[in-house]
Amino acid sequence: MGVTGRVAEGRGIALRIGVPGGEPTAYEVRVQRGGFDELAKLSLRDAPAHRYAIIADSRVAALYGQRALAAFEREGSAAQLFAFPPGEWNKTREEWARLSDEMLAAGFGRDSAVVALGGGVTGDLAGFVAATYMRGLPFVQVPTTLLAMLDSSVGGKTGIDTHEAKNPVGAFHQPRLVLVDPDLLGSLPAFQLASGLAEAVKTAAIADEGLFAWLEAEAKALRAPDLDLLTELIGRAVAIKAKVVEEDPQEVGRREVLNFGHTIGHALEALGGYSVLHGEAVATGMRIETRLGELMEITQIGTAERLAALLTTCGLDRSVEEEYSADQLLEAARSDKKVRKSAIRCVLLRRIGEVAGGKDGTFSHEIPAQEALGLLRAALRLAGDDADSLRQ
Repeated sequence: MGVTGRVAEGRGIALRIGVPGGEPTAYEVRVQRGGFDELAKLSLRDAPAHRYAIIADSRVAALYGQRALAAFEREGSAAQLFAFPPGEWNKTREEWARLSDEMLAAGFGRDSAVVALGGGVTGDLAGFVAATYMRGLPFVQVPTTLLAMLDSSVGGKTGIDTHEAKNPVGAFHQPRLVLVDPDLLGSLPAFQLASGLAEAVKTAAIADEGLFAWLEAEAKALRAPDLDLLTELIGRAVAIKAKVVEEDPQEVGRREVLNFGHTIGHALEALGGYSVLHGEAVATGMRIETRLGELMEITQIGTAERLAALLTTCGLDRSVEEEYSADQLLEAARSDKKVRKSAIRCVLLRRIGEVAGGKDGTFSHEIPAQEALGLLRAALRLAGDDADSLRQ
């Protein structure tokens, strides 16, 4: 992975991510203000196809669908828009089947490609369509939310939810291009922007204390939003994730660190019927899991307090955990795909900027079954104390 050069007169960067033994063997993540207007040209370059299926939820389709179609028309290329209802609760087997059937009815063949236009739900769902349609089509990620720009659009994870868990059905299917245009964030609601910042905090917390300190200084400006600062943030965060993904494309080792906050976060999403924003759930998960780390004498004391303070500055001070008991959270966490031998596992920090490696050579820690409920109850109580003190 490396920076391949500045683009658009200093308005962005391009990163090249290698995929050892994969197909493609590498792809570009382009972070460029105004880059959306180059969608068709870049897609034809990196994912050449006879026709393009643009998949978006109905809200994004109304905002950007015609603009995307017009971009392909300007390049003399055929494209068709396929929409689905918005919301995590629509990332289902039923919508995957319906979209696939609609593409079949429209005559899309193996010489086609998929463009995922939208947030993380769209990227996961459209990516899974691309992974499975005609045994696999090339696809392009065009994230429209900060959360998707920072996280889900990079790394090749695709999938759908079931009633039991989030993303238990899916495939690794690497994109041919990830096109990130921070200008699209100008229309993003403030609560969605805050949700995205949770992923930035996570990335900094696991790998870069300097970025964490930068976020502490710039969080208010990022929420404004300052699009130039957001462009810098996306570039820095994606470079960190790209390095991790390049080292572990199939999530069998170090890539596990990216799950910080996600064991409890996914449990909260499932308990809420996916009505809680992913970033909001992960923010809560990070607070609780860092408290767990302190209670288990793995995480440096004071880390949870500093983390909670930054999340509050980012607009992520809602205490989702207060709506559920420790028993409910523990039961939901046991359905997570990261569970091994019925024991829940969490990524724990050693300190800000560094993950604590597990005793078994992994990058997560098993929460002892006989102690899990007591630890979780104590962590919930302490997380509530933090929230109270920060609001005073």
